[in-house]
Amino acid sequence: MIKRVASNELKVGMYIHDLGADWSVHPFMRSAFLLRDDRDIETIVSCGIHEVYIDTDRGLDVPDAPTQDEVQRELEREMIAIAAAGPAASIRVSTAEEMGRARAIKSQAANLVRNVMADVRLGRAVAMEAVEPMVTGITESILRNSGALIGLMHIKNKDDYTFLHSVSVCTFMVAFCRSVGLDAETTRQAGLGGLLHDTGKALVPDAILNKPGRLTDEEFEIIRRHPSDGHAILLKTPGVGEIPLDITLHHHERVDGSGYPHKLAGDQISTLTRMAAIVDVYDAITADRCYHKGMPATDALRKIFEWSKHHFDPALVKAFMRCIGIYPVGTLVLLESQRLGVVTEHNEDSLLQPRVKVFFDVRRGYLPPFELDLAKPMGKGGADRIVSHESPAKWKVDPQRFM
Repeated sequence: MIKRVASNELKVGMYIHDLGADWSVHPFMRSAFLLRDDRDIETIVSCGIHEVYIDTDRGLDVPDAPTQDEVQRELEREMIAIAAAGPAASIRVSTAEEMGRARAIKSQAANLVRNVMADVRLGRAVAMEAVEPMVTGITESILRNSGALIGLMHIKNKDDYTFLHSVSVCTFMVAFCRSVGLDAETTRQAGLGGLLHDTGKALVPDAILNKPGRLTDEEFEIIRRHPSDGHAILLKTPGVGEIPLDITLHHHERVDGSGYPHKLAGDQISTLTRMAAIVDVYDAITADRCYHKGMPATDALRKIFEWSKHHFDPALVKAFMRCIGIYPVGTLVLLESQRLGVVTEHNEDSLLQPRVKVFFDVRRGYLPPFELDLAKPMGKGGADRIVSHESPAKWKVDPQRFM
């Protein structure tokens, strides 16, 4: 049985099922392993990990600890209440109309970040004259239809992760800022911070950045230097404002003071940087890497909501969930009718009743794809509801084909 326990309850002989933290905060090769000595427990606690999941079938038990199923049911109940409390962003054009432009923007932005990283490695300054128009293009796409570009951000090639992650963080930051009503200039600066936040990783050797095994203490420290390295690089770049500098330096800080490089806590971390921390981790844990499989978007939101007790600003986590919906565009969902569909757009009046493109019947196989608006009644393209989100791998389908 899988149970959640506090880190201070860990003992040698327990089997860690899930460390309950994104990979960037700990040096372990994997998130599941047997605790063989006290040093591993000390490492878990020192990394600011407050709660973990243990497998009682493979190690020692904590009898009164809540089960994973109990925890998840309560979290999902709270998430549904949060989603029901806020409207979705307005849409100017359909996802289908925006998708072609969004694909081009994604490709252009990834190439731009690749060039920025290459310039930094060669000791050159960041070309802000190229970066700023890219952020403008991303912002314009988000204003037309945020779902198109956000949906595409969940598709990443492992080899291009470093570049596409920066594009994703920029995209999510722009959408997040817009959803909470920040002004255009603040949103632009936050987008610049998102696109440039990992500039310091240009100085991290690829062998460390993509290492499939456990990092040594020295390698982990090199990784943890990237916010300071990126900040130092951007300080030498004319035209970089305070917001991108702050996001770059502090996006790994955590509200409980367990982050790095300065162990800031609470209001010592600016609001925009607290937003960037949420976005950065969300994108990281939904992406496939050489050392872990990305999780579905809804599972990632549940994890971040759970971690907000310690690591993130709970109010901002709730705002982010309302921004992208608990079923983000591109999510595979199972309907009450036993059909599968991919979320294509959110309805402004209900994040729990999005528009879905249905393409598969779990009893009979593929269907001719058709649009279903879950907010509409029977006979008007609706009358169905989401039962659960699903893993495409489980059903051996590619929902992105139907976007």
